[in-house]
Amino acid sequence: MTAASPAGARRPSLLFVTDLTYEARGRRYCDEDIYLSSRLREAFDVALCHPRNAAALLAGFDTVLVRNSGPVLHYREAYDAFLVRARELRAAVYNPLDGRGDMAGKEYLVEMSAAGLPVIPTVDRAAGLAELPDAARYVVKPKLGADSVGLRFATAAEARTELDGAAEGSLLVQPRIDFRHEVSFYFVDHDFQYALYAPDPERRWVLEPYAASAEDLEFARRFIAWNTLDHGIQRVDACRTADGALLLVELEDLNPYLSLDRVGEDVREAFVARLKASIASLPR
Repeated sequence: MTAASPAGARRPSLLFVTDLTYEARGRRYCDEDIYLSSRLREAFDVALCHPRNAAALLAGFDTVLVRNSGPVLHYREAYDAFLVRARELRAAVYNPLDGRGDMAGKEYLVEMSAAGLPVIPTVDRAAGLAELPDAARYVVKPKLGADSVGLRFATAAEARTELDGAAEGSLLVQPRIDFRHEVSFYFVDHDFQYALYAPDPERRWVLEPYAASAEDLEFARRFIAWNTLDHGIQRVDACRTADGALLLVELEDLNPYLSLDRVGEDVREAFVARLKASIASLPR
């Protein structure tokens, strides 16, 4: 049951940025955002808008929540205009715009790899290819990509050619490694909420609840702490290698898909309650 607001009190307004038409393989982003926006209406006055319209509309709302808005590559100019306008207005954007993960591009994977953090080895220059483990195939992807947009597999020679022909620093190359499964850890602020994994590596989005161990959470929290976001939803994606170790695949801090349809009702309710509290506590 939704608690009634005191007579005459104005409820906080929330601009919910989403692309309900975006199609993702194996997932229905629109269903998740329809559900989540309906639950947030219990605490906020919510309006949905497409990411291309966000810059023009954000001034009229107390908070802007960026949800399943799709890869920025699809609307780069509109997203850049949104960033400029949000900073001009000092708007309360959730997630805040100073994230160091995917929000800023995938440069962090190169930095973490060079620093020796537990990530898939990553380089963005042809000269760095010799630093990668030998592999039959390599993964090549754009730094500003998401949702596997632009991802392709290549031999070492092909990867070198791609790096040489691309704008400097615009592509990443990683060895294609064998792994047991992928696992994702979901956080609101710095609080762990739930974990899901894909038992079949060939079916990334056929997810099941995962009972994270203390060691798993220590791994995931290392990257949440690295990102230094006080507020926001973050998803730490990792793969478990053949020897049992976890390696970071991605630190998603812009618009992480939550797979709320894959968790139990009690977990989903706890997540919604924690998200409401986090949005309400966002400095304005």
